Parts: sequence; C-alpha cells; structure tokens
Amino acid sequence: MMNDPLGDMLTRIRNAQMRGKSTVRTPASKLRAWVLDVLAGEGYIRGYEAATDADGLPQLEISLKYYEGTPVIREIKRVSKPGRRVYASVKDIPSVRNGLGVSIVSTPKGVMSDAAARSANVGGEVLCTVF
Repeated sequence: MMNDPLGDMLTRIRNAQMRGKSTVRTPASKLRAWVLDVLAGEGYIRGYEAATDADGLPQLEISLKYYEGTPVIREIKRVSKPGRRVYASVKDIPSVRNGLGVSIVSTPKGVMSDAAARSANVGGEVLCTVF
C-alpha cells in the first residue's frame, strides 16, 4: 500500500531523469493526470499517455524532456504531504525562484499553476514546486 501516490510519481520522475530515461511509467489516477497536465502545459515534460501494464492495470507513460542533454526539471519537490497538509490563500501562494519555477496548487476550480490560481483569484493546497 502506498501512502503518498503523488510523491511516488514525483520521485519516479526525479529518478528517471537522473538516469537519463526518455519515458517513465506510474500507476494512473486522476490527481496524477491533472498534475501532469500542468507540467505539460508549463513545458516541463513532453506529455503523457494512458497505457496498461502486464496485469492490465492502468498506467500513465510520461515522456520526459531534456535540453542539450540536461533535464528540463532541475528540482521537483512535494510540499503538502499526507502527514502535513499545506494550504495557501491566493495572497500566500509561494512563487518558486522569483517566478522562474512553478507551484502546483489544488484549488476548488481544479489543479493549476500558481500563476493561473492567482489570475483565477483562488487559493488551495500547494501540492508541489517545480524548477
């Protein structure tokens, strides 16, 4: 049993990029797909697609992105964890590296980047930060 599925996906991405892999697979869930939508929209990954493993369980195959041989994602961190949830109002949403990075926020209007949450004037749970 896995306690933190989103943290597991972020770790899989981090590990695959350290090894220079072009794709990585993770078990499928709606929250993971929504976070991957934000990462793809911000240009941190090439994209993802639904797949199944040998047992027929749904998977997400993530296509990682590199620039001149180095990973585009330099740092990806889980902020809100199952043991300690982190919520932020629209004024308190953290900016990552003075706006060079992205905070991914789960809001009542869906999972979105920090800039989209500020423009929609909503706060929520800060899931992770990416730089």
